[in-house]
Amino acid sequence: MTDTYDDLLKKAYSHISEKSASSERFIVPEAKAYIEGKTTILENFAEIADKVRRDKDHMMKYILGELGTSGKIDGTRAIFNGKFEISLFRTIIKNYVDDYVICSECGKPDTRLVKDDRILLLRCDACGGHRPVRKRKVRTEPVSENLEEGQV
Repeated sequence: MTDTYDDLLKKAYSHISEKSASSERFIVPEAKAYIEGKTTILENFAEIADKVRRDKDHMMKYILGELGTSGKIDGTRAIFNGKFEISLFRTIIKNYVDDYVICSECGKPDTRLVKDDRILLLRCDACGGHRPVRKRKVRTEPVSENLEEGQV
């Protein structure tokens, strides 16, 4: 005996999952950090690295370079020498995701890091695009020729 179209349609609708509250399928977890003595501990470092699908050592090296300090990975958390605000960690992680995770062509996170000779490339599995990952440049303040008394 065959089911009617309406029965099959009801059966199909019963297997559809509910729509999630967020339309975004890629959400980086919020950084959870706290200061303990002279060190700052990023509690969910491993969770963030797993979500963005990047090597923990690579991400740690980036964060250490941005903070200008030393630190280590201790299990699922990262320990940094110095006292840092949680907002600074959120900004650094957002910049890391923009530079090393999100595709500049299609905006999707389906990327991987590939080394071509000595150049690190960000290759997108969704659209096939690729680009070299840009190196961080040293930021220098422009020197003003006309200094006035009382000006900074």
